[in-house]
Amino acid sequence: MRHQEFEPPEELCDTIKCFWYNTREYGESQSGFEVVPDGYAEIIFYFGSSCSISYHGEMQPLPSPFILGLLNQPIIFYSKNRLEIIGIRCHPWTVFDLLGLPSGNDGVRVFEHPVAQLQSVLSECINTGKIEEAITEVKQYFLNARSQVTADSMLFKAGVAMREANGTMPVSQVAAAANATVRTLERKFKQSSGYTVKDVSGLMRFEQVRNHLLLDPDSNLAGLAHELGYTDQSHLSKEFKRYSGTTPAAFARKTRRGKITLSNDFVAFVQA
Repeated sequence: MRHQEFEPPEELCDTIKCFWYNTREYGESQSGFEVVPDGYAEIIFYFGSSCSISYHGEMQPLPSPFILGLLNQPIIFYSKNRLEIIGIRCHPWTVFDLLGLPSGNDGVRVFEHPVAQLQSVLSECINTGKIEEAITEVKQYFLNARSQVTADSMLFKAGVAMREANGTMPVSQVAAAANATVRTLERKFKQSSGYTVKDVSGLMRFEQVRNHLLLDPDSNLAGLAHELGYTDQSHLSKEFKRYSGTTPAAFARKTRRGKITLSNDFVAFVQA
């Protein structure tokens, strides 16, 4: 697997965490790869082989692009041969406003939007190995899109506070950091992301535990629970299993065996 990450221009830092490129080789047989939840939403363009998802026991092909929203459990995608991906990693409270779409809490969203016109341009760049040129095209598109959107300073301040606290900050303190009442913040947050502040904070906190275990599978869980504001180790384990479908110990064992591929920005791809 090859993975590259690209910083956004300063004008996009309040909406986009990064742009990234990833290529994977699967061979002739269709293979599954599991994506583990985190606290971001992704706009995904892909090239080469088809990409599908299992839905109600049936394989459903996905168009390019699609949105990979906040997940509350791992999700398995299927592909074969060579798959190349360009991802736009967004803060979940900005992705829908950036595209001018209604918010929602669907994990994978198929949508119609002018951004799909980038597919042919990006495909030509990818086919000729011009990855940085493809990223430049994507950056310019979203710079133009961002200039059409009025930034919500309340959500920006709330998001910064949540990220700096790694999801451990109570909703009342997030509201105070955003100079808003809890009621107003929750209403606007749900409108923009489809989720509550508590929902997103929980994913951010899970993401921190996941990252610790990816970097150090022998991390002390009781210590992590204390550091990240869980009631105790049991609480951490329960929440971890809720989002990952497995226990922290089992996840750590997969990491030790090399079953989990870690990218530079902690996108976790699991061999399904």
